[in-house]
Amino acid sequence: MTALRTPGVRGHWGEMQLRRVVEMAGMVDHCDFVTQTVVTSEEARIRPDLLVRLPAGKTIVVDAKTPLEAYLLAIEASDEQTRRARFADHARQVRAHLMALGRKSYWEQFDQAPEFAVLFLPGECFFSAALESDASLIEFGVEQNIILATPTTLIVLLRAVAYGWRQEKLAQNAAEISALGKELYKRLSDMGEHLNKVGKGLERAVEAYNSAVGSFEGRVLVSARKFADLKTAPLGVEIAALEPVEKGVRPVQGE
Repeated sequence: MTALRTPGVRGHWGEMQLRRVVEMAGMVDHCDFVTQTVVTSEEARIRPDLLVRLPAGKTIVVDAKTPLEAYLLAIEASDEQTRRARFADHARQVRAHLMALGRKSYWEQFDQAPEFAVLFLPGECFFSAALESDASLIEFGVEQNIILATPTTLIVLLRAVAYGWRQEKLAQNAAEISALGKELYKRLSDMGEHLNKVGKGLERAVEAYNSAVGSFEGRVLVSARKFADLKTAPLGVEIAALEPVEKGVRPVQGE
């Protein structure tokens, strides 16, 4: 706990806790959330600790820079009166941070962000200690458009978001399947028309072949075979009869 008194260490630990929560919730880095994004506004340089992307392009902003100094002093206090006073200071620090986050208006810095942000307390103990001294903190946070969240409640929130993404993906897949089905149906229809054209072409070819065979048999081969009758044809050589094609082309039919 002594190491947590250093702001840099405390901030890094809070970020680690936040990442663990995101991983336990099933949210994938660089896919559903972005950490350490810096946004510059007219009044100040704002750096939320987590941006949770929602379906339809919306965003939830999460801040994990909760002041813990008073809480750390409280658990190290040697008497109950000092401990209670430090816990009261801890509650006041949380309230002040809620007010500061409300003034930042994170939701105005991002396109299509919901009209609230989340203040992440990296442990259930920090939340319960603050509420024990100031039971109105949750209501006060809502008035500032800031939602207090512990690891447990943030996991629930993020899992709800992950579920929303899965439903969004299913909806996208259904839309793609529908579009693919329409495209495949159109292509099958086009292919059927092409095959019908090929069939009609084959029918015309068969008709032309049969006409040519009939003409060749009736006007050419009938005269050529007379050479055999006159004994002038080569011995053992015969002119085979040409048969017309009787089979038709099977049409393309669909039921």
